[in-house]
Amino acid sequence: MDLREQKCKPCEGGVPPFTEEEAKEYLSEVPNWEIAQENGRLCIRRTFKFKDFKGSWRFFDEVAALAEDEGHHPDILVRWNKVIITLTTHAIKGLSINDFIMAAKIDDLYEGL
Repeated sequence: MDLREQKCKPCEGGVPPFTEEEAKEYLSEVPNWEIAQENGRLCIRRTFKFKDFKGSWRFFDEVAALAEDEGHHPDILVRWNKVIITLTTHAIKGLSINDFIMAAKIDDLYEGL
């Protein structure tokens, strides 16, 4: 099933995070994202570019609303003409399917602007 059609499921822990190999398989579905490490944990990250701060802020608002709907909240850094989004599942200290679902849906938001 397409990631965009899935819904994030609450993660309370108790499941292992994806290995880097598992993450790379899902990364093929969201190719503009990159695997990174933050505080010793795997995450995925993407930088979105805009012509001005107003565009960055509008995108931030869209992503924030999506995060509330999905119940999965990214780390978001808003700059003058860019927004940097980092996704990880804090409850398991690494990546889960939820991160890739959110990445795909965030990509859709960006493409729709």
